[in-house]
Amino acid sequence: MKRRHFVTGIAAAAGITACAQESTKCTDTTTDSQQTFEWNLVTSWPPGLPGLGVGVENLAKRIDRASNGRLKIKIYAGGELVPALEVLDAVSRGTVQMGHDSAYYHRGKVPAAQYFTTVPFGQTVHEINAWLYYGGGLELWRELYEPFNVIPFPAGNTGVQMAGWFNKEIKSVADLKGLKMRIPGVGGEVMQRAGVTQVTVPASEIFTSLQTGAIDAAEWVGPYNDISLGLHKAARYYYYPGWHEMGPMLQCTVNKDAWNSLPADLQEIVATVCQAINDDMMAEYTWGNAVALEQIKSDPNVELRQLPDDVLRLLKKLSAEVLEEMAAEDESAAKIKASFDAFQSKVIPYHRITELAYMNAREL
Repeated sequence: MKRRHFVTGIAAAAGITACAQESTKCTDTTTDSQQTFEWNLVTSWPPGLPGLGVGVENLAKRIDRASNGRLKIKIYAGGELVPALEVLDAVSRGTVQMGHDSAYYHRGKVPAAQYFTTVPFGQTVHEINAWLYYGGGLELWRELYEPFNVIPFPAGNTGVQMAGWFNKEIKSVADLKGLKMRIPGVGGEVMQRAGVTQVTVPASEIFTSLQTGAIDAAEWVGPYNDISLGLHKAARYYYYPGWHEMGPMLQCTVNKDAWNSLPADLQEIVATVCQAINDDMMAEYTWGNAVALEQIKSDPNVELRQLPDDVLRLLKKLSAEVLEEMAAEDESAAKIKASFDAFQSKVIPYHRITELAYMNAREL
């Protein structure tokens, strides 16, 4: 309740001021407190999915409350209005005003967008938030999306994910050869180079694909979401760590024309609620994953395993190669990579003597 009042208070005070997000300029007009808007929002997620789906529902509800009903948002789950992996296209065209999905789903069209979800062996949730909000990452993101008439906002994170569910043991690099695995983004490209056949399917199809043998392995999120999809009933071996997704950002995208139609106070509400959801979703995942992991560990049909060191070393080497090649082929990727890497080189030494040192000390 305190956070709700805080968001509402900021929105009411905003008036004709600039938005909280530095690179997004608000409309400089007098607010009409009677003007109302009804928007549609499409997602990539199954309806009611814990974390991802619930986070979007909370986003719409909080915008409604903070705006006193002046901006109402109707949500469509993945596939209900547009295909689950075509959210950005729908927002870009103006078919809908808003979307919620992952930037790396669109790597075929915008390779550099993957940095705004996650890249292998990249940044944790705390690190990517710092880079986006204070290190210039958000400005680079919006510059990248400018040609698509879309404004992106950070709007959720799952934290460090799991490496995935496998129907066979992974004892060495050789066991990767010939696997068919659902894994998107740069992680999928890396796995292909390791001998895996990379497959991209939406969340709603993962369980069936894994259960029927259409795929041999699948990564989704972590215990909280994986249990909700029933993946623990479709595969035996559950591997960690999520080398490919250690702080995957979710994006809320807004059609630029729709954004410009909003008065300044409603723009401020959208920006502020997105940032609140970005924080709230991570809290939900930390709690939900901890609880769900206990259930998984007590299941006699599931074996929790750590990926072998030789596998992780190979994947790290291949990840570096993929990212270097992407930067060489794409000017935007090179620019974003330079900023991303520069911050990561600064934050790793800091976290080595803080977060990592403390975690190690706690295990003594």
